[in-house]
Amino acid sequence: MTSASPATHRPAPPTGWRRTLARLPIHLFRMGLGPLFGKRMLLLVHTGRVSGQARKVVLEVVAHDPEQQTWTIASGFGPQAQWYRNLRETPQATIQTGRRFRAVTARFPTPGEGGRIMAEYAPRHPRAAKALCSYLGFPADGSAAGYRAIGERIPFVRLEESRPR
Repeated sequence: MTSASPATHRPAPPTGWRRTLARLPIHLFRMGLGPLFGKRMLLLVHTGRVSGQARKVVLEVVAHDPEQQTWTIASGFGPQAQWYRNLRETPQATIQTGRRFRAVTARFPTPGEGGRIMAEYAPRHPRAAKALCSYLGFPADGSAAGYRAIGERIPFVRLEESRPR
């Protein structure tokens, strides 16, 4: 996208009862109900950059490569999302998928890679892609080029399983 494109309005993170509702999946993972989310959601346990305390958030998996053991997630609230900022500071984290825990390291794809990720995600989950773009204030025309341009503006994170040496 060019610098002449309008600024994107990113929604504010939820507060009050909406925050409580948004955090409900964390409790479901804690209760051992992670398998209910299938492969579409994961629990990310990361380190707070100021407090040093463990922080948890449930996020949608945009892409998963079982051979490489990587999970790609998107920061819908942009680079100011707390979990995103925390991973920038301390990229080592733990994820839970289903009932399984894995140590991971966060990598940050370039905007070009983000465009490719979004262009590949949209045909697999067309309704979710359109809803996400609408929620984030991006005009989605449904084309691969349109999704690619939007993906260049969304911060993605690739979580790579840490393998023992």
